[in-house]
Order: sequence, then structure tokens, then C-alpha cells
Amino acid sequence: MLTEECDTRRFLENRGITVSETDLGERIQQLDNEPPSHIVGPAWHKTTQDVANLFGRVYGSDKDKADPVYLAHVMRENTRPLIKKAQAGMTGANFAVAETGAVVTVTNEGNADLSGNAPDLRICSVGLEKIIPKNEHLAVFIRLLTRSATGMAITQYTSHFRAPRQNGEMHIILVDNGRSSRLGMEKFWPSLKCIRCAACMNTCPVYRRSGGLSYGSSYMGPIGIIMMPTFDIRRYSELPFSSTLNGSCTNVCPVKINIHEQIYAWREVMEEKHQVKLVKKEAMIVAGKVLSHPHIYRMAADSMELSLKVLPRFALYNHFNAWGRHRDIPQAAKETFHDWYKKHRSRAARQEVRR
Repeated sequence: MLTEECDTRRFLENRGITVSETDLGERIQQLDNEPPSHIVGPAWHKTTQDVANLFGRVYGSDKDKADPVYLAHVMRENTRPLIKKAQAGMTGANFAVAETGAVVTVTNEGNADLSGNAPDLRICSVGLEKIIPKNEHLAVFIRLLTRSATGMAITQYTSHFRAPRQNGEMHIILVDNGRSSRLGMEKFWPSLKCIRCAACMNTCPVYRRSGGLSYGSSYMGPIGIIMMPTFDIRRYSELPFSSTLNGSCTNVCPVKINIHEQIYAWREVMEEKHQVKLVKKEAMIVAGKVLSHPHIYRMAADSMELSLKVLPRFALYNHFNAWGRHRDIPQAAKETFHDWYKKHRSRAARQEVRR
């Protein structure tokens, strides 16, 4: 994710260096010319059939075989030769231990071990926030990361690298990229505690509905909302409004980042720095009035439901509908929750009277 954040792949490719991802999900996304949609599972939004079609188009494998084991074998057969002939291998770091100088990677596929040991040159890119004091602290963070990310007690591979392979080279790049500045932000420095487990994404109702690609940023979901404006406040000015502020992300965060409070604080910053577009401000005022009057809200909901059913496609999908540029609008429910509740509450009340 750090190289995605720094746009390292494009930088290297513009200089004639071929970059091949070795993580299964990352490789799938690279072959499909898409960025990752999730920190832990970059291609979780794709079905096995999507992957089978992609591998069939790129590798010539059987498109009708959407079996995960078969697809993993196709990936292995086509990726291992790239690792063997690579002149350099680049890995990130889940943690870096100051006491020993070790770079620690946590994977389930072993691709970091292969990429770090097969080529003669190894490059480790490490964000400053990944450095922890001692090995005794590492055990706590490993348990937090694996259980919050996948529900596993431990991953398949937890590897410590303190030196290059025999007759090889190892270079460690410590990346700041605005982290020092963020550390000085009174309200927003806690985002540096993030261990990239993605628990906040897995519980977020907005992320689960819209997917990671809809955020248009390197980091997506609730953690992306509070991290990305620190890199470019103008470009990511709308992200803090991609949240319901329900607090679920804060509840599941293993390192206790107050995510929903920071999202709200970023909204205030955007207003103070005049980063909120006039159209959005007016829309928020109208929404506030509608939501504060139940009768008006229900009338608006009924009108919207009717519009979705009767309006022609060109009236719904136009340049005003940003959502519709990339996806279809969901079908309106046959029955609203208010209607369902009213009907069942009345039935329950009648049964209570009969008793």
C-alpha cells in the first residue's frame, strides 16, 4: 500500500523498469488495470468467475474453470518465473523493530519471502509509523493485525529480515511523505497508529455498499477518509462526507483510533478552509431540513421511489448523477421500512388487544 500511496509503479515504469505484483490480489488488479479496492484483499470485489475470465484473457487458461485452487495454480505458474528472473525485489513492511533492525512482513502467500530472497537486490519501503521499539512489542501487534484483518490466530508467514541474502544487497527506505507533519496535527495524528488491518472497512456500511474503488484514493474506507486529506486536502475534500458517522469503525479498530470523530473534525476543516463546494453546502442545508421533519422526509422518499420506477433512463443517468457514471442505481425496494413497520406494528397491537 505504501508504494501505491507514492505511485511508485508508475514512476518506475516511466523509466523503463517493468514492475510485476506478486501478491495474488494485487496481481489480479494489475492485470485488470485497476488499483486495489481493499487493504488486505485488493481484489475482494471480484468473483472467481471474474478472475477466471481475466486469467483466460491474459494467460490463456480455461475461462470455464472458476475453481480457486485452479486459479491459484495459474497465478503461481505465471508469477514464479517473473520472480526468478527479477533483478530486484521490493517489499513493504508490516513492522520494523528498532531493537534488532528487523523488517517484518506478514503474509499468507509467502510472496514477500520469495520477492525478498530470490533476486540479488532487495528494497524495503517502510513508513515511519511502522517502527516499533522492541521484539516484545511486536508480538502484541502481530496478534492485533492478524485477528483484526482475517480472524486468524496467526498468518502463514511472519518473516523477519535483518540482512540481505548471501552475496546480495538490501536497502531500507524510510518514507515520511507527510507523516511528520501529520504527527504535529493535534486532532489527526492518531491515524498514524493504523496497522492496516482493514477492520474499519469490513464494518463500514458505506464501504460495503460502494466498494473501495469508489473512493478514488490509495487508502479507502474510514481510515482512508481521515488519511488522504493529509496528503492533498483539495483533491480529497469530499471524502469526509462519505460516512454516516455511525461509529462502527471506531468500535472495531484494534489500536483505538477515534475514526468517526476525526471524520467529523475533517468536515469542519473543509468548511473552515472553504473546500466544500457550494452545491454540496446547499444540498446539505436542504437535506437537514428534510431529515428534521418526518412528514416531509416520507413524502420525499415516496416521490423518489416513484421517480426511480417511472422516469426514463436518460433522466436518471446524466452528468448530475455522479453515482450513475460508474454503476447502476439500485432497484427501489418493494416496501419501505416505515410501511413494513406500520403494518407489523398494527398487527402486533391487534393481537395484544385480543389477549
